[in-house]
Amino acid sequence: MVAETFDAWKEIESGGRGMNRLYSIRTVAGKELVDFIRDWRTIAALLLVPLIIFPMIFIAVPWFLQGEAAELDLIDLDVVVYVDDNSVLPGSLEQHLNESRISVQSYVVEFEDGKHLGNHSIFLNEASESIENGSNHATLLLRKTDGNATENWDFVVFSDSTDELSREAFDRIILAVDIWEDEIINATLNGVSLTFDDVRDPVGWDAGGTTTDVATSGEQAAFAFAMFVPFIIALWTATSAVQPSIDLTAGERERGTLEALLCTPIRRDDLMWGKWLAVAIIASASVLFQMVGLFAAIHFLAGGFFSTPSVSLEGWVMFLVTIILFAVFVVAVEMAIAMRARSVKEAGSTLGPVIILFIGPAIFAQFVNMESIELWWFIAPVFNISLGMRASLLDDFTLLYAVLWMGSSILYALAATAWASRQFNREDLVESIS
Repeated sequence: MVAETFDAWKEIESGGRGMNRLYSIRTVAGKELVDFIRDWRTIAALLLVPLIIFPMIFIAVPWFLQGEAAELDLIDLDVVVYVDDNSVLPGSLEQHLNESRISVQSYVVEFEDGKHLGNHSIFLNEASESIENGSNHATLLLRKTDGNATENWDFVVFSDSTDELSREAFDRIILAVDIWEDEIINATLNGVSLTFDDVRDPVGWDAGGTTTDVATSGEQAAFAFAMFVPFIIALWTATSAVQPSIDLTAGERERGTLEALLCTPIRRDDLMWGKWLAVAIIASASVLFQMVGLFAAIHFLAGGFFSTPSVSLEGWVMFLVTIILFAVFVVAVEMAIAMRARSVKEAGSTLGPVIILFIGPAIFAQFVNMESIELWWFIAPVFNISLGMRASLLDDFTLLYAVLWMGSSILYALAATAWASRQFNREDLVESIS
């Protein structure tokens, strides 16, 4: 590794004493990128995995859950029904239960007067035992009551929410009871020459099948993006920069190769900027691939009708600027923290909680009301970037807001890079552990 380091710097020395600093930074970044991506597992972890993770989550998982639900629908379930001794099991309800693949065992019993059905502990305990031994999956209690409808009933279902089949039986029973209840309502209303819609929806929405939202589909897509994309970018940027930041600082220090780099004819500030550029490129590539995977998954779920966000060119430019400023800030902070660690393990355990400091504010910023927002939100770290992304996607070019979040972001980015540069100039932090 040391030999490779000196070979890389022979090219710089050949440029003479007047070598360009940008050329030096570019050379450092190129060397670090080559070293970092030499391992195919690194490329898979940072690039390929992000590209497929969202399609797997949003496409494969729904397919799997759909298949599991279809399997449950085909399972026949056993349910015990206890009916008040003054009535019998309604044929309509029994039919709906049978159509739901529920086998009914009906018994006539006497419930205690003035006592809620759910308070009959004897039936509750019996249901618990039968569900546990698998003889039944749920217990339904029915009692006919007095009322003004064609028929009035009280019911309760005893089930086990931790048992998959019992939970499925509960859902099927509730669905069957809902259908049965609608039939009773319709029969009651028909007796007084009314329909279900007359009572339930006397004030109707008459749009004629057309949309009444004045916002275009593109504007709606931009609004949806503005609500979750800033948080996602904050999350991805913070996490994607961790591994390369550690490898290019504490990792090299632990391997003993950092001192070899310091022996080359290059300013330490340029060395820091070269490493920062390499980490920024790796993190940006990872974020880009994750965004592609996310948009592909959303496009698939929308059936190909997902609209392109309607954002102006100025809005996209501001959005890109916010991402760049945030990347400068995050990468510099993580590299400075990793540089202070004495080992890769220590750097990893330190940066773990630090990521929360980036993610937490980004979460809360999504719920801030932009219409009546206090100015300090546009100055607070991370909050300002998240709100700046939202404003950019919504084409909100309020001058005061833009000046505050861009100005504060630039200050934070400069402070972070200055702090990182300071770490690279400390002899006690650049010396190898050995």
